[in-house]
Amino acid sequence: MTCPNSFSAFFDTLHMMSNPVNLLDFDAAGLLDYCVSLGEKPFRAQQLQRWIHQSGMSNFDDMTNLAKSFREKLKAQATLASPAVIEDHVSADGTRKWLLDIGQNNAIETVYIPEVNRGTLCISSQAGCAVNCRFCSTGKQGFSRNLTAAEIIGQLWMAEFVLRQSRDAALAEEGHVEEVSSASKPAANLPAQRVITNVVMMGMGEPLLNFEPVVTAMRLMLDDHAYGLSRRRVTLSTSGVVPMMDRLAQTLPVALAVSLHAPNDALRDVLVPLNKKYPLHELMAACDRYLSVAPREFITFEYCMLAGVNDGVAQAHELVALLRDLPCKINLIPFNPFPESGLVCSSAAQVQRFAQILIQAGLVTTVRKTRGEDIDAACGQLAGDVQDRTRLRERMQRTPPSASASIPASAQSTTQPLIHFPSRPSSAKGRA
Repeated sequence: MTCPNSFSAFFDTLHMMSNPVNLLDFDAAGLLDYCVSLGEKPFRAQQLQRWIHQSGMSNFDDMTNLAKSFREKLKAQATLASPAVIEDHVSADGTRKWLLDIGQNNAIETVYIPEVNRGTLCISSQAGCAVNCRFCSTGKQGFSRNLTAAEIIGQLWMAEFVLRQSRDAALAEEGHVEEVSSASKPAANLPAQRVITNVVMMGMGEPLLNFEPVVTAMRLMLDDHAYGLSRRRVTLSTSGVVPMMDRLAQTLPVALAVSLHAPNDALRDVLVPLNKKYPLHELMAACDRYLSVAPREFITFEYCMLAGVNDGVAQAHELVALLRDLPCKINLIPFNPFPESGLVCSSAAQVQRFAQILIQAGLVTTVRKTRGEDIDAACGQLAGDVQDRTRLRERMQRTPPSASASIPASAQSTTQPLIHFPSRPSSAKGRA
């Protein structure tokens, strides 16, 4: 007669086999706890992490410095699963975009931007976005769900090793065999071998509204036994979720970028609806607080240039007044159009005129170069495929947007100085 304990153990085994643990969900502390729960010594967790994140190894049998008994446990109970690639597009300028399947008819997008001395990966944190910024294609898809830590770090895991394979194949074809990195050794994370040198949490979604999985993924990005990036090379972009900015400062202060896009509350309420909850004086105060722990000496402010909406001379002076006492860098972003926006990009001449006002006032200002526009991989164009739980698209179809809808009438022409919209009283010291 079979004892009840045997039945229990049998069904536990069946459950583990049908619901394997995805090891990409664990940062170092989580992986340590998991390995200890399997009866393994703590040092095995570090070995396993290096195989996963430094070598890109997904086959437990190939992790040759792990005990065979440990590998058998992993094979029975664990898996390494990143979002599956649906589409892979390469732009004429070298930018590469992946469409990734995250199940239930949802898909996200991830973008790699190569430059001479660095390679930047733009990572998504949500399927869709509930913030619904006026100029962002992601927001017009509505919102389905938050991504798991595995789905977030899985974008870096997939991209890094796909790109390494492409690079190594090109080197081998050119006869540079000695330069080809080996994926069979855990030491394959050396800076010289790394393809992705920078990560920006600027893809689909608002990262701070998916806090714990995002922080878990960023811990792995910074871990010397995983990707070994410095905090200066990991940037989180937020539309201004003030309480979570403070929490990030206390938990894992990486480089911070703020989606600003307007110099006053009246306009920002329209362009970035979250501003109604966290207005500019609260946002600026949060930025002040963040600077005390930030890895960089400044905060980046992103400002999407919209013709006749936020690009006037008067608005440039407002922006100077708002930011002049805060160590910052302003990144002007030419708007990348999409049909649902009803908006138009500022002319190159107007962008330069706006930039010159900021520069002459002593603000560090750059104009972002548009990359990957031919594959819809440019800033603001990531949309993926979202099963919207907010029914946003249905509501938009009933009230299609126009260039003038909801935007103050005085802000619709770049040919005249735009009227100043009074800001709410500022509680941040030294600010108008």
